[in-house]
Formats: sequence, structure tokens, C-alpha cells
Amino acid sequence: MHRRTILAATALAPLAAHAQPAEFPTRPITLVVPFPPGGQADLAARPVAAAMERIIRQPVVVQNRGGAAGAIGNAFVARSAPDGYTLVMALSSLAVIPEAERLFNRPPPYTADQFAPIALVNADPTMLAVPASAPWRSIAEFVDAAKARPGEIPYGSSGTYGTLHVAMEMLAASAGIRLLHVPFQGAGPAITALLSGQIQALASAPGTLTQHVREGRIRVLGCWGKERVPAFPEVPTFIESGYPDVEFYIWAGMFAPAATPVPVMAVLRDAVRQAVQDPQLIQAFNAAGAPVAYMDAPDFARFFAEDSARLVRAVQKIGRVD
Repeated sequence: MHRRTILAATALAPLAAHAQPAEFPTRPITLVVPFPPGGQADLAARPVAAAMERIIRQPVVVQNRGGAAGAIGNAFVARSAPDGYTLVMALSSLAVIPEAERLFNRPPPYTADQFAPIALVNADPTMLAVPASAPWRSIAEFVDAAKARPGEIPYGSSGTYGTLHVAMEMLAASAGIRLLHVPFQGAGPAITALLSGQIQALASAPGTLTQHVREGRIRVLGCWGKERVPAFPEVPTFIESGYPDVEFYIWAGMFAPAATPVPVMAVLRDAVRQAVQDPQLIQAFNAAGAPVAYMDAPDFARFFAEDSARLVRAVQKIGRVD
């Protein structure tokens, strides 16, 4: 009897090795936003989390872990257990930060291959915003002023080599101008500084600017996209304004740690797929001026690889910024 029990257990071992994991999820999920509240990642994460809760019937808790242009929150998720319970709503800076660290011969806090794409939820070209009180009313006037006052016009960002910093430095390099970089902990604090007059320019996503433009507190001069943004049809692109290499998109996408099991990833992918069809989410995204731009994992992975390669080249061109 003892021998038969051992043999039976041995025969079942391969099946056990391929058994499905326990039902997922059975407890709350943490969705990390690697920036303070008020930026593009935060504006995307909160409606997505609320919609996912209704689908998976478990809390999805948004946790802001800002700092170092997103590196702190991204690294936290990269080191987290690959069980599907810790995710990140990341921006395109996910790929930029490791490359920037290499410029200084420092070990990166994480690498892009430590993440598994779940879904892209929106993607918008960055917009150049200035206070409504600023004297510039066009891209040409802004560039001319920067040439007349090299290194004097202060602009904000979400941190050195963060999404907003890279966009502005791309413009500066193409236009042959020098600006004064003032880094903040995220887009939210940077917008507050723009509204208060602490800085005079900011590259940001349309969704974070829309309400302030409607209130007449911010003016938008240009767009980093190939085409004009429907919410701002009067705002020209930098490409059509004579800067063909100035193109930058600020997208928000959800990732899990790379070794997350396939069945768990399937649950998460399906939850996001349903979430972006939720009327409340669609209304929230549209109200923010950042409509849904959904891609499931395979397409998002290809998009991420192509966008990352372009951004890495941009960082290498910008070089070291101390």
C-alpha cells in the first residue's frame, strides 16, 4: 500500500507542476503611480482602477510613489512579487530612466525587461503650455525669446530625464535654444508652478492642461504630435512649424513584474479590456481631454519597443544633464 501511494504521487507530480494557480484575484491589487497626484499617469490610473474594481470584484488601490522622475515607483514594482497584486501605471519615461543612468555610468534602478506589458490605455502628444500672462502667442515668438535670453526662460518637468524633460530638450536641441530646467517631483507640482508663475513653460499631456486652458489660466502654443490634437485644433504641431524631428508622445500603460504567470496576466488583460469600455471611464477620460487609446498586451509590447528605441536615441542625443 505504501509503495502504491508513492507511485501514485510520483505519477501525479508532472500534473501538479502544470496546475493552474489559485483563483485570482483573492485580495486587493495595488496600482502604483510613480508620480504625485495630478499628472497623466494619475489621471489614467484612477478611472481604470475604479472600473477594474467593478469587474474583478476586488479593491484596486492607487498608490502614488513619486520621486526621481518616476524611477522610485517603477523600481518598487520591478522588485515586487510577480503575483499580479502589484502593478504600475507607467509613462514613456519607463524606458528613458535606465538609459539616462547609463550616461552617468550608474547602475539603473531597474531595466525595461523587468516589466510585462498589460495594456496601453491612452496616448497623447505632449503640448507646450505657458501662463496666460506670458507674452508669447506662437511657437516662433517663444523660440525667438529663448534665443534672445539664452538659459533664462524657466521651464518645469517631472524630473531630470523624465517624460516632460525629454520633450523640452528635444525642442531645445532642434530649435537651437537654451532654457532653464526646473525639475519637480511630477507633472502635478509642475503645473502648480506654471499657474503660480514660478516657471514660464511646461511640456505636458492635454489631459492635465484642459481645465486650466478652459479657465483661461494657461495658453498652449504647440504640439509634439504628427497631427494636431482634436481638443486643441488651433494649436500647430512642431513638425508643421519647421521642426521635423520634434515628436513626442506621453502615453500611460499598465505593467506587471515580468515573471507574472500567464493565467494571472490573462485575468488582468481581460479586466483592462473591459475597463476601457466602461461608460464612466470613457466619460472621465474624455472630460480630461485624453480619450481612450487602448492596446492589448501584444500590440502594446510592439508599441513600447518602438517608442522606447526612439526615446533612447533622443536621450543619447541630449547627453548628460547635470
